Amino acid sequence: MSRGKRPKWMIEIAIERMNILFDRADMEFITHPERSNRYVELALKLSTKYNTPVPEEWSRRYCKECKSFLSPGRNCTVRLVNSEVNIFCGECGHVMKIPYHKEKKFKRRAKYESRQKRNDE
Repeated sequence: MSRGKRPKWMIEIAIERMNILFDRADMEFITHPERSNRYVELALKLSTKYNTPVPEEWSRRYCKECKSFLSPGRNCTVRLVNSEVNIFCGECGHVMKIPYHKEKKFKRRAKYESRQKRNDE
């Protein structure tokens, strides 16, 4: 084990705990939003301590600016603008822009392939 590295079992436990904290934040958001924000802070602390990324299913569920838990329709809005998904945080006003070029690319490719099949027949 090199300096600064954690054993794999520690990292697995940290990821499992981050998942648990984000699940709790999701359950508690309606009744106690400040508690769910605290759960997000704890999960992010685990992420930095064990040098692991936040699990992918939860990476877009918190604001990168104010570290608050985001629940679409309650404290954030999700919009499709041009070729990106914009997530507006209702707490601080931060905008997360996520491109979705791959989905468009696959859609165009499927359309092109279906035209090719019709032309071949």
